[in-house]
Amino acid sequence: MGTINHASIETSDRLQRTLQLLQTGRWYSTREIVRTADVCAVNSIITELRCNGFDIISRCVGRGRYEYQLQDTEGLN
Repeated sequence: MGTINHASIETSDRLQRTLQLLQTGRWYSTREIVRTADVCAVNSIITELRCNGFDIISRCVGRGRYEYQLQDTEGLN
């Protein structure tokens, strides 16, 4: 497997907006993340957040529909 290029959480507004949303600890659909965090390519953002050390799980909730949840939000506040 090759190396994934990813933005740093410290310098990326889109990663910061998405992380802030996920820090509530609830499940968010791709659509909710796009609308609330004002971002595109949610699957790529989730991958980048994971590369920055955040534990985000996903689940399929229908044909081609996914939800994401940040794990261990206690240490982030």
